[in-house]
Amino acid sequence: MRNTYIGRRVAWLVFFLLAVSPAFGVSVEEAKTKGLVGERPNGYLGVVNSAAPEAQALANEVNEKRRQAYEDIAKRNRTQLDAVEALAGEKAIQNTKPGYFVEGPGGWTRK
Repeated sequence: MRNTYIGRRVAWLVFFLLAVSPAFGVSVEEAKTKGLVGERPNGYLGVVNSAAPEAQALANEVNEKRRQAYEDIAKRNRTQLDAVEALAGEKAIQNTKPGYFVEGPGGWTRK
């Protein structure tokens, strides 16, 4: 039951963090559409195309917010941060739209 509760909180958090539009010229959704960033299994956004300078800045900003949120969830639920990160990564990859990038064992692939 506890894992289900944490899972729901992480799923809501992932949805919220995907909708956040950072202060940069491109939103997370736009960056994913352009193939600049993708979801990683560790719960964080990764840079797919490092040639775009805004991609790294965007990933850094989003990942900082995600880490803060994951730490809060871990603390409230008395669980390990890496467990929350892994669950968030699983949920983010599950919710990734077809055609967007996800990172797997072999590197970046389109879902």
